[in-house]
Amino acid sequence: MQPAVASERGGAGLGSRLGSRVVSSSSSSSSPAPRVPGPPRAMRLQGPATGSPQRLLGLLLLLLLQLQAPSSASETPKGKQKAVLRQREVVDLYNGMCLQGPAGVPGRDGSPGTNGIPGTPGVPGRDGFKGEKGECLREVFEEPWTPNYKQCSWSSLNYGIDLGKIAECTFTKMRSNSALRVLFSGSLRLKCRSACCQRWYFTFNGAECSGPLPIEAIIYLDQGSPELNSTINIHRTSSVEGLCEGIGAGLVDIAIWVGTCSDYPKGDASTGWNSVSRIIIEELPK
Repeated sequence: MQPAVASERGGAGLGSRLGSRVVSSSSSSSSPAPRVPGPPRAMRLQGPATGSPQRLLGLLLLLLLQLQAPSSASETPKGKQKAVLRQREVVDLYNGMCLQGPAGVPGRDGSPGTNGIPGTPGVPGRDGFKGEKGECLREVFEEPWTPNYKQCSWSSLNYGIDLGKIAECTFTKMRSNSALRVLFSGSLRLKCRSACCQRWYFTFNGAECSGPLPIEAIIYLDQGSPELNSTINIHRTSSVEGLCEGIGAGLVDIAIWVGTCSDYPKGDASTGWNSVSRIIIEELPK
């Protein structure tokens, strides 16, 4: 007899039909040995399953599973376990053939994290290299500056001379590289019938200051028209002040004088009338 071959149209029941093995239908009672079954005929896949790659992969998976299934119930447990493992391998292989979908939308930024725990102090660093030898410098110690000043005052000089020394004050200068500040404050007056000029100035040990220039003040008076015959007699508190440098240390005689102006006649001068007059001397650092 000819061997029976299973066939089916369509892709719906193809996996189950392909899972059954082809065997011989029967053998003749007169023939002691069964005939060897021939190879199955080629099967043709028809229908819409042949046009879809997903369905072809599914059919291939079912075919492989059926081919790996045990042929009889008498198979040992060890053989069953191997068959299960092979089936899992086939499933894993099929899962790897799945098509990858499109990339998802990027996620949002997460919330900022909290500050971490402060770290432990680091290990102390090594000692640095030895520095170069420094130069030996001699320190110069200067004495702190102490104020040095003096005031000479008169309650009422009322000195009416027109030329000469008016008052004098002696001062002790402590340093040679310092300057002297001098001030005369008192009442001054000049009186005359025609234009006149008087000059008040300081001297240091009998000489006017030359570092840098003399210390002086002047009063000029012009009566105007002779027919007015007016006599102006104004006493006004004024000051003569300045700085003088280049004077050595030690005792210094400081005096206030009255004299004439250049190119002008003298008048009737008066110093210190009815008021306090004073000379102030102060030593200042340069």
